[in-house]
Amino acid sequence: MDEISGLKQTIADLFLGQNLAVLSSYGNKQPYASLVAFAATEDLKHIIFATTRSTRKYANLTSESQVALLIDNRSNEEKDFSYAIAVTALGMTEEVRDSERTSFLKLYLKKHPHLKEFVSSPSCALLKVTVQKYYVVNRFQNVQELHIQ
Repeated sequence: MDEISGLKQTIADLFLGQNLAVLSSYGNKQPYASLVAFAATEDLKHIIFATTRSTRKYANLTSESQVALLIDNRSNEEKDFSYAIAVTALGMTEEVRDSERTSFLKLYLKKHPHLKEFVSSPSCALLKVTVQKYYVVNRFQNVQELHIQ
């Protein structure tokens, strides 16, 4: 397995094992972080999440679509310094269009079936991040970068 394939597999494995990401958005001249339930496409080009349109994060995303998402497997123990993996995804967010909604919703609900009622609400927006790059950090300070095309 080459380095890029190995890095993609590391990211995919981490994403399969984690349900939540920290979303960093920007609005009102300040950053804002929030937890979101996420799912990623198999090719890692998109990360999907849902939020109510009345939230601060949704308002931020409509004015500034650039975001960062942090997904990690820390356990809040000393061993994390050696063994935890953290992935930061950088990309642009947009609401999922009707033509894509069925496939992205299916992907999202496969991972989060308990959120079906929430995501089916007319006040809920299904959003996708088109990922431009990933930063993968392991062994505390080993950083690798993966550009998505």
